Amino acid sequence: MTIHAERVEIDLPERGVQLSVLDWGGDGPPLLLSHATGFCAALWEPVALELRGNFRVIGFDARGHGDASKPEHEGAYAWNEFVDDLRALVAELRARWQLPSFAYGIGHSFGGTVILAAAASDPHLLGRIALVDPVIMPIAAADIERLRASTNNNMAEIARKRRSLWPSRDVARESWSKKPPFQSWRPASLEIYLEHAMRSRDDDQAELKCSGEIEARVYEGIHGILPFEVAEKLTIPGLLIRAAEGSFPLEVYQQLVELAADLSLTELAGDHLLPMVNPDGLSALLNAFGDR
Repeated sequence: MTIHAERVEIDLPERGVQLSVLDWGGDGPPLLLSHATGFCAALWEPVALELRGNFRVIGFDARGHGDASKPEHEGAYAWNEFVDDLRALVAELRARWQLPSFAYGIGHSFGGTVILAAAASDPHLLGRIALVDPVIMPIAAADIERLRASTNNNMAEIARKRRSLWPSRDVARESWSKKPPFQSWRPASLEIYLEHAMRSRDDDQAELKCSGEIEARVYEGIHGILPFEVAEKLTIPGLLIRAAEGSFPLEVYQQLVELAADLSLTELAGDHLLPMVNPDGLSALLNAFGDR
């Protein structure tokens, strides 16, 4: 499925990666979109089209995802690495395209946690942030080494078992459309995933651009960010959007909001993958908060 954005490859030599950027254009100050683990920037398309009336909307494929480079060294997918990538990308885009300050950063799931940590590390990076059902685990610093040494990571185990290679996109579509999480998606979002999160191989098979192994390594790198310590450092306005049918406890989000200076909490109908299941409702919330 064709998306309404221009793709540009951005080299970040100091970070050792190349990130793939989607520029949806639009009127107003720049806005940055950060996607969830295993996905890609293109899946923001339905939301991006609704935001570009007020902002210049820019998204990017994070390292290991979509068309971004896929480093292999140990620690490459620790979550603090994604935070540093995001900060370097904002600086590079502002310099290259002569952009004003980014007025808004929006992140979904893992991308929301990365946006939170990046904004807390530099109060001038983004004007405000919205976190769409972010991954928030109540981890204390004292527990980090124990958790890193643990081999019990259910999400990583599931990811490593994920099928990455399909005879064709048609076969993948037939399979995915009948089961979670895809069966609750808008049809257009599934078509975007099939087109932009998969690549065609020389043997005509279709393969996920973010392999199960990379996705697993991202899940294993979660301890690179301590969200509750990060939230205490956040000084800019923020909105946390909880998926009403998601799996993150309301109490955990409430605790996070209480730690931040100006972070509010609301709920939206839908499961964890809100940009794909309820893009209209999500866009309305994001535009309203951007106008505040």
